[in-house]
Amino acid sequence: MFSDVPERAATIVFFPEGAFGPTNNCVGIGDVLRRRGHRVVFIVEESFAGTLEAQGFEERTMRLNPPPETEEAPGQFWKDFIRDTAPVFRKPTIEQLSEFIAPTFQALIDGAKYVDARLLEIIGELEPDLVVEDNVVTFPALFASGRPWARIDSCNPLEIKDPDLPPVFSGLPTADRSGWAEFWDAYRAAHAEMHAEFDAFCREHGAPPLPADDFIHASPSLNLYLYPDEVDYPRREPLGPTWHNLGASVRATDPDWRLPEEFADADEPLVYLSLGSLGSADVELMRTLVAELAEAPYRFIVSKGPQASEFDLAPNMAGAEFLPQTSVLPQVDLVITHGGNNTVTESLYFGKPMVLLPIFWDQHDNAQRIAETGFGVRIDTYAHDPDDLRGAIARLLDDASLADRLAQTSRRLQAAPGTVLAADLIERTVRSTD
Repeated sequence: MFSDVPERAATIVFFPEGAFGPTNNCVGIGDVLRRRGHRVVFIVEESFAGTLEAQGFEERTMRLNPPPETEEAPGQFWKDFIRDTAPVFRKPTIEQLSEFIAPTFQALIDGAKYVDARLLEIIGELEPDLVVEDNVVTFPALFASGRPWARIDSCNPLEIKDPDLPPVFSGLPTADRSGWAEFWDAYRAAHAEMHAEFDAFCREHGAPPLPADDFIHASPSLNLYLYPDEVDYPRREPLGPTWHNLGASVRATDPDWRLPEEFADADEPLVYLSLGSLGSADVELMRTLVAELAEAPYRFIVSKGPQASEFDLAPNMAGAEFLPQTSVLPQVDLVITHGGNNTVTESLYFGKPMVLLPIFWDQHDNAQRIAETGFGVRIDTYAHDPDDLRGAIARLLDDASLADRLAQTSRRLQAAPGTVLAADLIERTVRSTD
């Protein structure tokens, strides 16, 4: 590791996607760099304005689409998008390609186009030593600015393609290739026209041609992903020297959290239920889960999400719209999760078994990988029997061998924090470009 005292203070700009997952990941790394004396600035959507400043960071704001007529909540565009698209989540992943994945990519591409000039303006003003972006589509302004930049892939690493790995977004197993070819054919059919059009835009605005089957470039300088070695994928083609696995990138900026008073002296196992800020926007699903778990012999802490007022919790539950997840996780015995990359890697970091209820994007891949590596159970989110959910919780809580594996994984990850490794690599990259 490098010293906590930098040779010189650098200006590091973080540019995460306008969702809480990538933003929280960048906050954890930015906090380490800030404490080392660097200037850390976040480029955020206008709807997030003030949220990073409240944590002590500088902000520069931008928009990914025309301004609305009324004031937005942070990430409101994606909350509305998820709510309106919820019926698609009940379909097989191969059908989600054209009905959810492609429209999502199109929305992200439209945002990259809309913000191009503003992004160039911000980078030109700040003259950063390094821009660190965490997105799933390319922003040509990063190339056109002439400033060094790094990429974080905070999604499931199947987004970094390999011929021996299942198709991204499929949720298909690694040991059985049946269905891979069909899914890849559907993936390319859903995205071919959009890929060609965005490739032309990238070339016209200073970026190289897009890689095949991808809407994003690797950085020529530094690329980071996070997936603990215990669950990472075996690759036929090793990643190049610019790629580094952080394992887990767990922020230390969440406020303290204590068990509600009525739960503090109880003996039942404590379960954390979170479908993420976007997944929990599916109110019907949240109501179903509450009903299925209302009589289970456990205590539940529920992250209710942006539609918190639309459903009530059962007597064996407590929760709030948003919870400081990294302060909650150390105190629970098991996690029920949508399979978002942050929650999956944070659960492993704290040594917690998982029941996974995937909804969209890479959540299906995470759910499959955690199940096939034995760190949790994957459940059909919309078609499961309530007994399957309750039974999975009971089996995982009773599995002493799994508890030992998780404890070993947790000790290893906490001994080498990904946030510190990321900060070290960012500092090294800055020095190499001086």
